[in-house]
Order: sequence, then C-alpha cells, then structure tokens
Amino acid sequence: MLDIENLHKRYPTGDPALKGVSLKLEAGSMLGLIGPSGAGKSTLIRCINRLVEPTQGRILLDGHDLATLSGGRLRAVRREIGMIFQQHALVERLTVMENLLAGRLGYTRFWPSWLRRFPQEDIRLAYHLLDRVGLSGMENKRADALSGGQRQRVGIARALMQRPRMLLVDEPTASLDPKTARQVMRLLLELCSEHQLAAIINIHDVVLATEFLPRIVGLRSGSVVYDGPAAQVDHRVLTEIYGDEDWSSITERLTRPDEQTDTPPPLMLVAAG
Repeated sequence: MLDIENLHKRYPTGDPALKGVSLKLEAGSMLGLIGPSGAGKSTLIRCINRLVEPTQGRILLDGHDLATLSGGRLRAVRREIGMIFQQHALVERLTVMENLLAGRLGYTRFWPSWLRRFPQEDIRLAYHLLDRVGLSGMENKRADALSGGQRQRVGIARALMQRPRMLLVDEPTASLDPKTARQVMRLLLELCSEHQLAAIINIHDVVLATEFLPRIVGLRSGSVVYDGPAAQVDHRVLTEIYGDEDWSSITERLTRPDEQTDTPPPLMLVAAG
C-alpha cells in the first residue's frame, strides 16, 4: 500500500530532518513511530500527506508518487489519508457535529459546504461515528467545551468521516492521563481493525506503543535505526534509538504481561493483519 523510498527533508535553514528514510506499510497493518524529540517523527508523517514538502525521495501510495502530485490529483489521493493531530485541530467555536462534517469537505461542493448543507448519508455517518467513539448525544456541544480525551475522540471520528484507507496519527496520547491514553489507543486499534485501515502512529510513550502496536519503527536524527516487532524492543534497541540511559524501569514494564491483561490478545492479532 505505502512504500517510502529514500525520503529526505532539509529545511531552509539547512538542518536535515529526514535522512534517507525507507519503509513499507501493507494495507490494514499498523506501526508505532518512536524516537526522541527532533528525530523527525512528525516531519515524516507530514511529508506523507504533503503538509510538509519532502526534499528528495518517493512516497508511493498504491503506486502513485505523492511527492510529485499536485492540484486535483493530490487532493483526490489525500482523501484516502486521514490525519489525527496532536492538538486535535478542531474549530473551537463550532459544534462537535460541525467539526465532524468538516471531514467531508473534500467530497462536498463549495456552496453546500459553505451553507453547511451536507447529504443525509454524511449526517448518518457522523451520528454513527459519534456513537462508536463514545460521544453519543454530544453532537451540539461546542468543541471548546470538551475535555482533552473527548477532543481526541472527535478528531478520530472526523478523520474517519473521510472514509480513508490509512490514518496518520500524531501523538494521540500526549496530553492525556494514563487511563484515557489507554482508552484512546484501544479505540484506535479497534477502529482500524473494523475499517481495515493501515495506520502510522507517532507516539512518545514506549510502553504504550509496544503494548498496543505490533510493529515499531525507531527514528534517531532523521534516520530509521530500528524496524521490527514490538516484542523485540529491549535495552539494546532503546539505547540505539534514544542513546545511553538506564532503561531497566522501562524494560521491566515491557516484559510484565500481568500489566497488559486488559488489552484483548485477539484484537492485537487482528490489528497486526
């Protein structure tokens, strides 16, 4: 499905953000993107949907090179890629329903969208997704009246309104308490499984990443230094990704199955494709 080949990004200041990144993502599969701040994680996912322009390399989505597309062709391909932002990117003064329907703007003609007249099918889908993410009955609440976890759920539902084939998720748990973070991760996995979506999830929490995601890609200074099973992330791998440190407390948590019993194993197998 997605094939990234030798991707580079250098900013106008001359600083390199990505250095020859290559990876493949099959349809319906998921991976966690980890690494220190400044490693290039957010830049990578933003290059994929061209929110950031790559300097060199290819980003192939079903054979279409996103790095060379423009205009209508780029917009058409972008419809297949849902983006979930760290800061939610909701319009604060709009209601939950209005924020969800914004996910259909790529499919709606200008004047109907300007007048907020959406097809009944889109409205039915929005109600279904609100129910699915646990926000039934909150469609008329303004976005600025929601908690952090509720905002994240609206962001997830809005991305699914696009009917995408792939999700790019930027730090979905960064501002959430531990319980809500686990709930959001579990919800993401369930929805990806239900809709057969591929997903790249940029996440700082190593324990959360390895618990919920079958494959981990580690970036350091713009380069991939690890790409493999979550189960093989150990002291050596963490040192390769983050540098020398006493990782004993982290690796102990990674190897304690008793702390992970509330995540259903069958779902993990389905999500892994």
